[in-house]
Amino acid sequence: MEICFRRTPLANGYLFMNKWSFPLVLLVAPALVVAGGAPPNSDSGPTEVAEGRQIYEQYCAACHGWQGEGAADWTKPDEKGEMPPPPHDETGHTWRHSDAMLFRMIAEGWRHPFNKTDRLTMPAFKDILTDQEIQLVIEYLKTLWTEDQRRYQRSESQDVN
Repeated sequence: MEICFRRTPLANGYLFMNKWSFPLVLLVAPALVVAGGAPPNSDSGPTEVAEGRQIYEQYCAACHGWQGEGAADWTKPDEKGEMPPPPHDETGHTWRHSDAMLFRMIAEGWRHPFNKTDRLTMPAFKDILTDQEIQLVIEYLKTLWTEDQRRYQRSESQDVN
């Protein structure tokens, strides 16, 4: 079998093509679109994740970190006796909670049971964010986890339903 190359002008350089170039493009292009279309580590599409990230940055990042890294020493009570905001990335425990539990925590707020104060250390967002916006934040958080963590969290969410 002989492969013939022909030079095709392309901007300042040349594109080398052979008789397999077009079929190869047809096979590879859809895979690249799918792989590049959704962000890594996400079960949602790029639009939903981008919207979730935008909401997260506006309402959550000041406490939980811009990359989901949480507060320093988040495993120890602060000077008030309250647990600092945990990370939402793979180093934290957010991935251990079902979608329903995460939704409740965001909507209704959260007070760590070991806190020495009675106040909600995580404020309730039900009067600020819509249900859809809360779900978008959850979908964004999933992009911060490993594949194994997402698999575990997915099974936790299915067990609840």
